[in-house]
Amino acid sequence: MKHNIRAIMLCLAGCLCLLAACDLDKEPLAALAPDTYFSNEEELKLYSNKFYLDILPDGPAIYSENADMIIITPLNAAVSGQRTVPSTGEGWTWEPLRRINYLLANSDHTPDLTIRNQYNALARFFRAYFYFEKLRRFGEVPWFNKVLGSDDPELYKPRDSRDLIADSIIQDLDFAFAHLPETKEVYRVNKWTALALKSRVGLFEGTFRKYHGLTNAEKYLTSCVQASEQLINEGGYSLYQGGTAPYRDLFANTKAIGQEVILARDYDEALGLFHNLQFYENSSTLGRPSLAKSFVNTYLTTSGGRFTDLPGYDQKEFVEEMQNRDPRLAQTIRTPGYTRLNSTVTVAPNVSYTMTGYHLIKYSMEQSYDANGKSLADIPLFRIAETYLNFAEAKAELGTLTQADLDKSLNLLRARVSMPKLDMAVANATPDPYLSSVETGYPNVSGANKGVILEIRRERGIELVMEGHRYYDIMRWMAGKRFEKPFLGMYFKGLGNYDLDNNGAIDLCLYQGTKPGSAASLFLEVGKDIILTEGTKGNIIAHDNIKRTFREDRDYLYPIPSEEINLSNGVLKQNPNW
Repeated sequence: MKHNIRAIMLCLAGCLCLLAACDLDKEPLAALAPDTYFSNEEELKLYSNKFYLDILPDGPAIYSENADMIIITPLNAAVSGQRTVPSTGEGWTWEPLRRINYLLANSDHTPDLTIRNQYNALARFFRAYFYFEKLRRFGEVPWFNKVLGSDDPELYKPRDSRDLIADSIIQDLDFAFAHLPETKEVYRVNKWTALALKSRVGLFEGTFRKYHGLTNAEKYLTSCVQASEQLINEGGYSLYQGGTAPYRDLFANTKAIGQEVILARDYDEALGLFHNLQFYENSSTLGRPSLAKSFVNTYLTTSGGRFTDLPGYDQKEFVEEMQNRDPRLAQTIRTPGYTRLNSTVTVAPNVSYTMTGYHLIKYSMEQSYDANGKSLADIPLFRIAETYLNFAEAKAELGTLTQADLDKSLNLLRARVSMPKLDMAVANATPDPYLSSVETGYPNVSGANKGVILEIRRERGIELVMEGHRYYDIMRWMAGKRFEKPFLGMYFKGLGNYDLDNNGAIDLCLYQGTKPGSAASLFLEVGKDIILTEGTKGNIIAHDNIKRTFREDRDYLYPIPSEEINLSNGVLKQNPNW
């Protein structure tokens, strides 16, 4: 796969058409003669390798997510409430779809039906992925399943119904599952990848419809359950359990672990494929990403109790709040006792590298990879852990969840890190007030399964943080008002010295006015370098200069670019209230 991707980049980069606003009617690759190309498997494979680059997100698109759990600078315009209607672009691009449909229109030149169906299945997987991204972003869009010519009357067709788009995605994935190979190659799409995407699509569409008051929610939730259960029972994937910190090690790895990872984005030093993750996490110049205090509060104690039930939980300083917590917290951020991989030296969180003080370590390997553009950790795109969570959530929303369902899905995630299992009856009897609060939770969750739905959302956040899911989770749950809440970080009782890794040495000195004499390794002036909610004490507050607003009648969908509407002579309609 690695060398195929490099080959396709080199041989096609110069001849790919540059497709602009109306990019569905452009001529196909000049080098490809429709009557002679796609005549064998090698040509189908070479052409379809480009889909991986066109359609799948790269590493930064995954790990640099921001919504309400990870705070960065600058904020995404959708989170900050600063979006406007663009003239072009902003996700309204169609070049990859044309290439997909071109393969489907010409693959019949391959005489071997099995091979032809396999590559048609691959193309339809990528078409489903492409349209799922459009559905999540824009809602209804035009569905194109053929190559269009410049005079094709469908070129500026109106948007098709949400039902048609969603059902067509599912149909493509069903075909993909039926004809893709079972062979597990972590960098190649197989039939299990099709089930994983079908699970993701079903959960998104079912919950979006449920919480936004649309019809047929149960249909898509049921599709999610069926796809998830089949993948869990037949796919042969399981959670990685190696070492003393398996959750951390799953991500801090140059080779994706196929036991759990269904599909990954490959990075390889020999091929010159790197990303910026460790510089992103360990510098003050590339976003300063960090967890929000409201999210850190959701990590349970090691006994399975709710941290937010503890007296004074909101004023515990860093060392105290990190004690006896779900081990995934210490495998996601720097906590007292943290050491870099293959090092015995404890290092504290560097507050100057973060917006909130909670210093991320997910995907980070040895310190030598911290240099700009030198990260090599493979990025999982689908893993069985997500499917477990999809399965549990869909069944809870349908009202069919049982304790046995939890035990074969979500509770496996907790068992991996030696956390007590979730008891469905207890969760529903005592829903977490923190997770159901208007200020800190999801107040629109109701019904007999309210408690367990909230707990599944807790688990989803903790397990999948930095994996590119959170923004659209908020959209489907109709929870966009969370973006308006204060973005808070660590709590400090006042000015002075702080030993953040609890090793006896001063790591941070907070001061005002004249810089004091101190052995601290980092000095921050309160009111200038760092803002606290109560002047000289309180929580770090980020982005307090931005008045964030989220419009319930508009902001769950992106606007369609104005030029696209103009080019269609108004046939293409704008999303509501943009």
